[in-house]
This record gives sequence, C-alpha cells and structure tokens, in this order.
Amino acid sequence: MGMGMPETRYARSGDVSIAYQVLGEGPFDVVVVPGSVSHVELQWEIARFAAFLRGVAEQARVLLFDKRGTGLSDRVAGVPTLEERSDDIRAVMDAAGSERAALASAEEGVPMSVVFAASHPERVSALVLYQGSARWLWAPNYPIGETEREARQEIEEEVEAFLTPGGLEALARSFYPSADEEEIRAAARMHRYGASPRHHRGAGADEPGDRRA
Repeated sequence: MGMGMPETRYARSGDVSIAYQVLGEGPFDVVVVPGSVSHVELQWEIARFAAFLRGVAEQARVLLFDKRGTGLSDRVAGVPTLEERSDDIRAVMDAAGSERAALASAEEGVPMSVVFAASHPERVSALVLYQGSARWLWAPNYPIGETEREARQEIEEEVEAFLTPGGLEALARSFYPSADEEEIRAAARMHRYGASPRHHRGAGADEPGDRRA
C-alpha cells in the first residue's frame, strides 16, 4: 500500500466545497475531524502527524478533510453554525462512499463529531474525542469556563501570533514542546496557509460551546 500523500478531492456540502483525502484500504473507516485549523496537504509535512495518519491507515481507511473556512476548503462569510460544520462530515463520507465510520476528533472538532453522531447515529460506529469541552464560556452551571473578557483576550493573542514575525512558530512550540525546528516550521506553515487572522478573530462571535469556526 502506497503511503505517500493522497490525492486531494472535493465534496459538496450545500454550496460549499470541502477538501478531503482518503488514505489506506482497511476494513473499516475512520474520519479524522480537525481542530480549529488544518490543511490536508501541508499537514503531511508535520512528521508526527503524518506518522499518526499512516499508522491509523495501516488498520483502516482514513478520511481527512478541512472544515469550511479553513485549509483548501471554501472560505465562507460569517461564522458557520455547528450544524453546518457537522454536515461537512456527512458530505465527505458521502463523497468517499463511506456508509459508517468511527470519528476521531480533537479540540474544536469534538462538538462537530458529537452533533453528527447524535444526528446520524446509524453512520457512526465509534467516537474518539480528544481535548474537547462541553462549552467555552463561563455559565452558572459551567463554572470552569472562561469569562468573555478572557476568551476575547485569548483570541487576540492568537491573532497577534499571525501578525508578529515568528509568532506562529512560538505558538507551535507551545503546542509541540518536543518537536524539532523543522517540525515547528512545518506546523507554523500549516497554520499560516490553513486559516487567516480574520478566521480566528471572527470566530469570537461563535457560540460558546463550539469555539473557533
């Protein structure tokens, strides 16, 4: 089985084109639901992530995609709803001929996966959720949430990382403390190509539970 970078294809979710790839030929399907930023082609230059994908593809058929507004998928106006973003999963599964799949998601991909599983239980065989949260902002029944001021400050710090020379590299080092400089540069490049500063700032208007469109 060839393990180079797969061909990038496009699925339709309403009037939006969603970039996706298919890797491996295993007996069951796994959809990798990305966090806030992804780029289906440049993420292959991050050695640890490429190794993870190839490892999963030794056991399964893996579907990768960029959420609407990020990576090679269409940019969209405003902030998509959680339901709209969850429909990106359906579009990719349909395009790849996947009737049922396990969903593996991290961070901002977790709410998408949960909503899709609740809406289409017959199409989800398993949920693998990493670093997700029930919501982002503080509420009376969610005291560990951030205040709106804290959340907006965090968004501005991420936007500032885009605008400051070396800022994305510094952000990548905080995400991957054990990575070498080549991986750090690759991760920063993926974030730079995967989303614009406006993407991060605009997501501040999003629902508290599904942060960063």
